[in-house]
Amino acid sequence: MNFLRDFSERPHGHSSRGIITNYFGSNLFFKRFIMGDWVKKAEDQEVSKLVNQLRIEPAQCSDNKSPATICGDDCEPDVADPAENSLLIKILGKGLVNTKLSLDIQQKNPNSPLHSVKTFEALHLKASLLKGIYAMGFNTPSKIQETALPTLLADPPQNMIAQSQSGTGKTAAFVLAMLSRVNISLNHPQVLCLSPTYELAIQTGEVAARMGQFCPDIKLRFAVRGEEVDRSKKIEEHILIGTPGKLLDWGLKFRLFDMKKISVFVLDEADVMIATQGHHDQCIRIHKLMREEESLDNIKQYYVKCKNEDGKYTSIQNIYGCISIGQAIIFCHTRRTAAWLAAKMTSDGHSVAVLSGDLTVEQRLAVLDRFRSGLEKVLITTNVLSRGIDIEQVTIVVNFDLPVDVRGNADCETYLHRIGRTGRFGKSGIAINLITDEKSMTVCSDIEKHFKKKIEILNTDSADDIEKIGS
Repeated sequence: MNFLRDFSERPHGHSSRGIITNYFGSNLFFKRFIMGDWVKKAEDQEVSKLVNQLRIEPAQCSDNKSPATICGDDCEPDVADPAENSLLIKILGKGLVNTKLSLDIQQKNPNSPLHSVKTFEALHLKASLLKGIYAMGFNTPSKIQETALPTLLADPPQNMIAQSQSGTGKTAAFVLAMLSRVNISLNHPQVLCLSPTYELAIQTGEVAARMGQFCPDIKLRFAVRGEEVDRSKKIEEHILIGTPGKLLDWGLKFRLFDMKKISVFVLDEADVMIATQGHHDQCIRIHKLMREEESLDNIKQYYVKCKNEDGKYTSIQNIYGCISIGQAIIFCHTRRTAAWLAAKMTSDGHSVAVLSGDLTVEQRLAVLDRFRSGLEKVLITTNVLSRGIDIEQVTIVVNFDLPVDVRGNADCETYLHRIGRTGRFGKSGIAINLITDEKSMTVCSDIEKHFKKKIEILNTDSADDIEKIGS
């Protein structure tokens, strides 16, 4: 999915707007482009060269007792710090920080995220779009356009942040990206463009109409006050431009189009949107509606009834003894449980890595790099890794503890992102939930109801049953 936001700033008394794009495709790696002294900023974020020398050992429980019998600070739920997680994802992208090349060299390299162009022809646009650009009076790209457009139009989609002042051509840049991403063979909305006011929505729509005047197959529709729809028919236009309330009504209340089929999301004047409480809530809600059904269709889900924590470990042993597993991620609720489980699996000969909130970003990066390169086959972690990290070799995810919120209720969003660590890149995956009591069974049932996806029971005492899930 593509996520494009138009931010505004007003430094030194002048209007300024920027573009943020965040594409949700095969990965969620976040790459930044900041106009000005960008290279210095990127180098300032470069990971210490000593990272590769770090030696991360799994935490040990000295008496090897079950985590249920131990308490302390490590018994508290381990949660991800959003800022640290964002930084970790950006570092793992490795697209911008690991470079010493000059900005000029990178801009000339078509494989570089900083690639920029001096002519619109260099973007390899459709002839009809190119004709529309010239008809609008754009002869050569502005500075923001020449820097942003190669990334906005990249295949596969790239993520970007850019800033420049008002009147420099940002609206034309993101409108061109919108038009370029439309698949005219699909008769349903693929692009949502949200503006804070009726007037701004109309203004953006006019730019899109002019730029796309030679693309008659691309259909556009306004979703603003006074615009009515036939609720008995699905909307078929490719691009919807309007205000958050109207688009939320059409997509959620009346279900006139499928939010999950949106491939480009534009948030215009995002500083205004964020500052306005009603718009803020609506935009967040629309965004969540487009992302939630991540990839459950190709993930087989199971639950296993266990007597206690030791019974959970026995189930893991039985699974490993019966089917071939590439790499696995096991999610625990607390650091203490993660350390106990790591000690048990290590003593049984498994190659184990541990990732939890008490590690620095550099240490987490070192752990993930080792796991991604296959040096460890099992990654035991807490919710610090519930989202945003893609590792192709992961074939199974185990919820040693099911995710719950502060009230003990099912945390369906975290569950989705946890099991979404398997089944990546179109491959099939396996998710196994370990259940010990009535409370965890209720959580499992609530998750099943929420996603409307059956979670099958698995008897890990039966080798035949286990072998079936691996076939």
